[in-house]
Parts: sequence; C-alpha cells; structure tokens
Amino acid sequence: MTQFPSRKPETTRNARMKRVVLGLMALSSAPVALSSASFTPPAYAQSSVVTPIKDLYAALDRIQSSASGTSEERAQIIAPVIDRSFDLSTVLHNSIGMRYTTLSADEQTKLLAAFRRFTIARYVSSFKKGGDAKFTVSPTTRPAPTGGSTIVSTTIGDGSDTSTAINYVMIPSGGGYRIVDILLNGQISQVAAQRADFSSTLARGGTDALVTLLNNKTAKFMNN
Repeated sequence: MTQFPSRKPETTRNARMKRVVLGLMALSSAPVALSSASFTPPAYAQSSVVTPIKDLYAALDRIQSSASGTSEERAQIIAPVIDRSFDLSTVLHNSIGMRYTTLSADEQTKLLAAFRRFTIARYVSSFKKGGDAKFTVSPTTRPAPTGGSTIVSTTIGDGSDTSTAINYVMIPSGGGYRIVDILLNGQISQVAAQRADFSSTLARGGTDALVTLLNNKTAKFMNN
C-alpha cells in the first residue's frame, strides 16, 4: 500500500481525497516496473488517446454532484462511459492470466458480466456524491513497454497541493483507444494486483467462486 508523506494534520477534504485514492488502490499490492518503450502514437493521434480518459473523468465529475442520485442512479451514469473507455475483456483476461484461455465461452461471459458490475461499483464507491476530486489530464502521451500501447498521465487531487498520479495504459481499439490497465501512483499496475486475487480464487473454486467474489465486492461497494 502506498505510504503517504507526513504532513500537518489533514483537513476533512484531504482525508476524503485519501479515501478516493485508497478506493482505487483497493486491490493493489506491489509496483510493476515500466521499462523501455516500443511505440509512440503520431502527434495527430494523441488527442484521440486521451479522449477516453477525459470522458471517464467527466463522468466521475457527474457522479460526484450532489444531485447525482442514489448509488444505482450514479452507476447508470458511469456504466456507459466505462463500456466505451475500457477494454474490459482484455482487463479481465490479463487480471486472470493464462487460465482465462482454458475457460469456456459461457464462463468467460459470466465472469465478464460480474467484472463489469464490479468495475462500475468500485467507481461509485470511490467517487462519492458530494466529493471534490479534481482531475488533470496531460495532453502529452508516452509509449508503454508493451507493444502498441500508450500511457496517458493524469493526476487526481482535491484542489490543494496534494495530488496522486493515476496513469492509464491505452491500446488501439475500434478506430480509437481504450484502457487496459491503470497505474496507481504512476507505477502500480491494477491488473497485476488483481491477478493474485482473481487467479487464486479461480484455482480454488472455479468460475462460480470468482463470480461470487466479484459479486460480494460489488455489493460492498454499492452499499458503502
């Protein structure tokens, strides 16, 4: 878990922002190092690389609004943006590892539906109604170590001098780009952190056990 630097006693706003970051880091464990690059999108394409992130952050602004409604209503706001911005099947595949390819099409479909609900609920829980998270997206992208992917650098803060690097790994998809990983504090891969939890649950109890795990986490997030 990321250690926050010592500061003078935190304000209510700073404490709330810490909870947002910890919510996004709920499954994180150890940093995954980023190394040499292999692909840089041309300058004309860089605007399309950041578009999914800007759309996601606009939706997070909406669900923080005091008029955004119940948890279910807020989930309905964020859900279509997550569907557009993320390549959820690739995220799930990479979060499980090689065992994913041994699953039947029906098992993959069942897991993907549960993982989608879980992803939506985690955002609903992390960015609560009345929140004041502020988002900054760098217009300059950089190549990731994996072939064909690009990193978009962003920060999430509370309007003070405290902010946390939240970077996104993007791949070309459907004429645009979609998110396939989130690098918390700029380097901690959410996909890698999820893999230990997901793959061990799948190994112990199969698809039903992992679906149950995801559903339990979803219920907790939605009622938090």
